[in-house]
Amino acid sequence: MADLRLERLRPDHAAALLAFERENREYFARSVPDRGDAYFTPEGFAARHRAMLDEQESGDCHFHVLLDAEGSLLGRFNLMDAAGSSAELGYRVGERAAGRGVATAAVGEVCRMAGTSYGLSSLTAKTTEDNTASRTVLERNGFVLTERITLMERPGVRYARVLLGH
Repeated sequence: MADLRLERLRPDHAAALLAFERENREYFARSVPDRGDAYFTPEGFAARHRAMLDEQESGDCHFHVLLDAEGSLLGRFNLMDAAGSSAELGYRVGERAAGRGVATAAVGEVCRMAGTSYGLSSLTAKTTEDNTASRTVLERNGFVLTERITLMERPGVRYARVLLGH
């Protein structure tokens, strides 16, 4: 991650994050449900961004954006429902950064931060069974398959990871 920066979500990330979501809308819709037209409007996105910042401020979630050396947004990496000592990891990497090891590196960094900065001792994650790229990222970062589930009306899998050094 030498030329990449993982930053905690801030109010000034809103414009770049909306542009990222719009640019990758069709790409993301291939593997996760579309967020709906209202999400992509300036007003709808601004309301969601404010809500995310509120959730982060309360400690319920920890949101991050991944930037390259030029400051372009490459992905988002989130720790949601941080109840007690566990949270659920979710992430999206844009199409132009896919397949370059970006997600693997950033998930590793988020796992480190989860234990050291946020005091978490375990993480879970889920994906569709056919999302080989996401499953590979999780497995390369020490996540272990724990169960088969239904996700978005499709076969899915849930993973877990214990965080060392907590």
